[in-house]
Amino acid sequence: MAQALAAYLHYLSIFILFGLLTVEHRLFRLPLDLDRARSLLRIDIAYGLCALVVLGSGAARALWFAKGPAYYLHNGVFHAKVGLFLLVLVLSILPTLTYLSWRQALRAGEIPAVTPGRGRAVIMAIRLELLLLMIMPLLATLMARGYGIGA
Repeated sequence: MAQALAAYLHYLSIFILFGLLTVEHRLFRLPLDLDRARSLLRIDIAYGLCALVVLGSGAARALWFAKGPAYYLHNGVFHAKVGLFLLVLVLSILPTLTYLSWRQALRAGEIPAVTPGRGRAVIMAIRLELLLLMIMPLLATLMARGYGIGA
């Protein structure tokens, strides 16, 4: 039962993560308004927490459930999948730092200032995150079928 619950938590958190990032992509457009800016900050916090659940539940599955650590640690596709997830986390730093820089303005009830260049960079980071996240199920499918062993 624990194995099924760990898998469920992992899959559910992945779906929520993708959904939050999709909403973030939808809401981020210039010019900003106060409500969207506040929503983006809250959604990004939820996204970060959800990423921790994805990472934690995935680690639990790799260490204690599924095929066990020996299988995953010697699987090149698993390493690619983890590397891709870490790249997504690195890409998420730009939007997160952008939203966090808005806190003072939001507390004052002001619309945060975002330059067009920064806006394009944030949108590009979010789009790259979405693209990379869409590759991960393919890697998971390949890994589950034995690809990457000994690589």
